[in-house]
Order: sequence, then C-alpha cells, then structure tokens
Amino acid sequence: VQLQASGGGLVQAGGSLRLSCTASGRFHAIRNMGWYRQAPGRQRDWVASVDTSDVPVYTETVNGRFTISRDNAKNTVYLQMNNLKPEDTGVYCCNAEIVKRGKGWAIIGPDTYWGQGTLVTVSS
Repeated sequence: VQLQASGGGLVQAGGSLRLSCTASGRFHAIRNMGWYRQAPGRQRDWVASVDTSDVPVYTETVNGRFTISRDNAKNTVYLQMNNLKPEDTGVYCCNAEIVKRGKGWAIIGPDTYWGQGTLVTVSS
C-alpha cells in the first residue's frame, strides 16, 4: 500500500492551496484518513481527519479555514486550505487506516500508512 500526496507549493498569506493524497495497492477498505503537518524545528502535529461517513474533525488553529474531504471511489483524501497564514508553513503528510484481507474471511488491521509529505510555504 502506498500513499501519494501532492498539491503543495509557495503561496502568499491569504491564498489557497488544495492538497490531495491517493492510496494505491491491494487492500480491502480505508477507515479514517487524515492530514498532519510538521513545521521547521517542530514535531509533527495533527491537522484534520475524516471518517468513512465523511465527517470531518479539525485542530482548532485551522477550523473555519481548512476543509478535509474524501472521495472513496478514488481512495483519495483532500485538504482545501484557504486564508493561509505564515504559521501554516510546513511539510504536510497524509495518513490512512488500511484494512486488508487475509486468508479466507480474515480481516487484517486497520494499520496506519503514511504518505511522503508535500511542502507548503506561506509567505507574509
């Protein structure tokens, strides 16, 4: 299973970006999907998650500015980021809780997989 993230870039404060992350490989289902970010010199922090019913949850600092969504048919999670601020700068990583099929009717997982990250830079 691989997660491929894209959509990062350089944007001025107040601008917008849309991140995408697509899961590929052999698996049975995807449970929760989410985004984390790591600012320079800081630990990785959770940003937002979305469950299988498309119910989103956000960290307080992005609530009202970011929107997480998913397309289950495409195994993809999105993060629409509006009104970006310099403090939003960082490497954004996606993750997904993946369920696999074992022998017979066996269910394996869910296990968490991570994408490679995409850099978002917001200039003031």
